[in-house]
Amino acid sequence: MRILDWKSLSAAERDQALRRPAQREATATRQMAQAIIDRVRRDGDAAVLALTEEFDAARLSALQVTPQEFAAAENALNTEQIAAIERAIANVRRFHAAQIPTPLRVETAPGVLCQRISVPVRAVGLYVPAGSAPLPSTAIMLAVPAAIAACPVRVMCTPPCREGAADAAVLVAARRSGIEQVFKAGGAQAIAAMAYGTASVPKCDKIFGPGNAFVTAAKLLVAQDPAGAAADLPAGVTEVMVIADDAAHADFVAADLLAQAEHSPDAQALLLTTSASLAEDVARQVRRQMATLSRADILEKSVEHMRLLIVDSLETAFRIANDYAPEHLLLEIREPRRWLGQVSAAGAVFLGHWSPEPIGDYCSGPNHTLPTYGYAKAHSGLSLEDFQKRITVQELTPAGLADLGPTAQILAGLEGLDAHAAAVAIRLAAIDAAERRDGAAQRDGASRPYSTAPPNNSGACGAAR
Repeated sequence: MRILDWKSLSAAERDQALRRPAQREATATRQMAQAIIDRVRRDGDAAVLALTEEFDAARLSALQVTPQEFAAAENALNTEQIAAIERAIANVRRFHAAQIPTPLRVETAPGVLCQRISVPVRAVGLYVPAGSAPLPSTAIMLAVPAAIAACPVRVMCTPPCREGAADAAVLVAARRSGIEQVFKAGGAQAIAAMAYGTASVPKCDKIFGPGNAFVTAAKLLVAQDPAGAAADLPAGVTEVMVIADDAAHADFVAADLLAQAEHSPDAQALLLTTSASLAEDVARQVRRQMATLSRADILEKSVEHMRLLIVDSLETAFRIANDYAPEHLLLEIREPRRWLGQVSAAGAVFLGHWSPEPIGDYCSGPNHTLPTYGYAKAHSGLSLEDFQKRITVQELTPAGLADLGPTAQILAGLEGLDAHAAAVAIRLAAIDAAERRDGAAQRDGASRPYSTAPPNNSGACGAAR
């Protein structure tokens, strides 16, 4: 943990102060993830079982969680624990159900009807980390929107403990959120199994969920393979940035930094403050609070990446924050809502002294699966629409095509795509022919319904009116 004066740092020193630790071994991580993916594609379940024994020290005879294991998980939790899971599910469901899109239906021109409909992704794979800490909250955050979206196939993978069981709280949260297929597999091997399918694990069209650097690398790799699976967003090792002024509570700020730092040795926690005295107080609070926490081994390593940066103004702090694009951004400043408009790159924002980030992790309602590594510059946190696809629908009447078709022909001509123009022209010719037949029939005193059936010689491409 270091206190640094931002104004006195060179450009290289500033870059180093904000550099994410997990990125330093990105090439090696990617190569190892690819090797694991290749092995799972080749050997299927056998590879996943072997890798589970190698990385998780768990020897399994089968990957899928059984009904008996689900029942045992329910019995392992007490009434208060189950009630907390249920309340979190209810809040997450309420927030995500409000995101159900309204079908879009617009007549862009007379006789030209355009729609957009939402349909669920056919098969989704949900990854729930459980390496250094099991995360039932992630099971909720992934399973609830998948259920609301009505994805037909919903698969979950989570690492087993050494004894070979999946975490009881994860299983309870998964099942109560609508998941029946859970597999005991973690890391890049779980991502590969869901992306390509094995004898046990169904192949999925899209994979969701956070994870360590290997999980993130595997998700990016399978998403680049047409035979693999799409990925939700780059959600890897956690990170938090706090912007604080002299009104902030040093003990609150320190607790917020430590709350994310305890996730992983590679987690990063940053403070940007206009107050040098606050930075000193926060440093003291970090050391004091660390002594009372159970994950001291992890914190000793992650706190090495912690930086307390003194800036000359809040405007500077927000410029740094938007360049860094943190997963979690806490605004522990006076009138935080007034500054919200300055935020353009963050996964989730927490306003004021009474909005600790763990509430968002667990039970307030918004999704805690968020972009990391700076991807918040272009990616959003997980939402209901990520479990759906948007499909557009277009329907033209003969009159609508007769009116709009010539525009398409002209644009096709500008692009030199005469087959595009011909697909329009052949229909315009059929409309002209039908109008001529109807006109002749009316002159002859006949009465018959309007028809757009093409004449016998309609194979020729006629000119547009």
